[in-house]
This record gives sequence, structure tokens and C-alpha cells, in this order.
Amino acid sequence: MKDVAARAKVSTATVSRALMNPDKVSQHTRHRVEQAAIEVGYLPHSLGRNIKRNESRTLLVIVPDICDPFFSEIIRGIEITAASHGYLVLIGDCAHQNQQEKTFIDLIITKQIDGMLLLGSHLPFGASKEDQRHLPPMVMANEFAPELELPTVHIDNLTAAFNAVSYLQKLGHKRIACIAGPEEMPHCRYRSQGYIQALRRNGIDVDPHYIARGDFTFEAGSTALEQLLALPQPPTAVFCHTDVMAMGAISCAKHHGLRVPEDLSIMGFDDIAQAKFCDPPLTTVAQPRFSIGKEAMLLLLEQLQGHTVSNGSRLLECVLVERGSTSPPGKGK
Repeated sequence: MKDVAARAKVSTATVSRALMNPDKVSQHTRHRVEQAAIEVGYLPHSLGRNIKRNESRTLLVIVPDICDPFFSEIIRGIEITAASHGYLVLIGDCAHQNQQEKTFIDLIITKQIDGMLLLGSHLPFGASKEDQRHLPPMVMANEFAPELELPTVHIDNLTAAFNAVSYLQKLGHKRIACIAGPEEMPHCRYRSQGYIQALRRNGIDVDPHYIARGDFTFEAGSTALEQLLALPQPPTAVFCHTDVMAMGAISCAKHHGLRVPEDLSIMGFDDIAQAKFCDPPLTTVAQPRFSIGKEAMLLLLEQLQGHTVSNGSRLLECVLVERGSTSPPGKGK
């Protein structure tokens, strides 16, 4: 505690207040104390910890957006695997990062969690390379961010997108648009690269007007298709980065009186549970989401058991699932 006080340039009483009664100190002071605590490895006596084994048997899963149905199967794979090894899972939602940042840091500095699983591409709080050494063991699932140097379980998004667009080309489509996710998301960049490479492989110029972006919501998919349909030469097929945006696009197409797939083929990505029940059922790329969660959890358990786990990718297979939302262009004409 004295080390924390010295590093943060405050009194030990202020350290105590910042960690145990954070409302009694300023946000700036609390943040300075919390960072100092992480740096020196100071851990107050934790509630609910197994003193003999020095573990809480609790793990934190940090999710980019708990409302996104994509993550449900990954979380199920994590929870079932964790429970079978006697661990409890806490879910942290990054969609409300500002409110959650203090909670995440508190869990870490009070040693109430033994490890973390990241389902997004970044830590939900500021941590330098030096700080990361003082954090609990971490594994990344679904995304791939090499700069974090973490063990990672995911699919080959570039190749999967390349194969998806190539499938649309084999059906005879030449005007293929893309409804992409946010450019700052690594997996979206890879899927966009796959889309571009598939077009170029077949000698088709990449038209930036055929690329619209959304934020993974139904509304974003609908809005993006509105933009694409307003082009002088609208696409005959659309490759979407997620099933949710693809279903939003299907709704928009119907609103415009277009038949899917006769007038417009729409393809998703992920194979969430709703994909096979929408109208028409969605052609998509099926990710092994349960296995991603399970394998990531097993990697974290290896670290918790004291084994060395190498950083970098563990790639799982994905498959293209043909359903009713795609067909050759002009099929109904």
C-alpha cells in the first residue's frame, strides 16, 4: 500500500479511500491510484477469494455489445466449458464502456477475477504494454488484434469473405455490393479485403460506391441498402458483413417491392439462429461460434493451470450455407 501511495504521490489514506470508497476521491486521483496499484501489483484483501488457493474461480468475459445475437453462442461455449471446470463467468458489456471501465479495473485490482476473455479487438480500459504484464491471463476470441500479443481463437475472415463473394460470382452476379461493418474493426477490414480480392480475381473493378457501411444493426443494414438502391446501376447481389445487417437489407428490399432472391440476392455472415428462420432463409457463412468460445476458454484454463500458451492465431473452419436468399441474377424475369 505504501508502494502504491509513493507511486501515485498520495497518502496511504488516500489509497485506501480510492480503492475501497472511490466516491470519496476525485476521478483523477482514483484513476492515478488504480494505475499505480496495477503497476506495483498491490491487491487488497479480496472478498470471496479462496485464500488457500489464492483464486476466485471467477472469469470476466468482455463483450463489445451484449445485444448483438452473434455473441450468444460464443458465450454459451465459454460458460459451459468454464462451469465444467468449476469457474463462474461474469459478463461485461463494452457498449457502455464509460460506465463499466471503473468496474473492470476494480475487479482486476481487487483480484476478484482470475482471467479475462476478450470478444472484441481492444481492452476496455487504457493499459500500456507494461501495464498488461500486471493483468490477469487473457485470451481473445472472435477478433484478431496482433498488437495485443494474446492467444486468439477465430476464423480466417479474409478467405471466408473471398469464398462468399466468389459464390455470388459463380451464380452469375457481376454487380456485387458490400454492406460492411465499421472500418476500425479488424474482422471487418479482413472481410472487406476478401470482397475486394474476389472482385479483382474475376477482373471486376472495385467501385467504392458499391461499399456501404453500418454498425451491425438491422437499421444499419436497411439504411445501407437504401443507399445502394439509389445508385444509377443498383447491385444484383449484396454481401453483408453480418446476418443482422443482411436481414435489415432484406426488409428494405421488400419495402421497395423487390423480390429476394429473384430481383436481388442478399448474403449474410455468421449464421446466427435467426438466419434460417427469416423470409427467405438467409444464405450465409457459418462460424463455429460455440467452438470459438469453448476453445478460447480451454486456452485460458491452460494459462490458469500454469501452462505456457503461445500468442497468435488458432484458426477454426467455417462453411458457406446455401439457403433461399441467393440465386442467379434475373431468375424471376
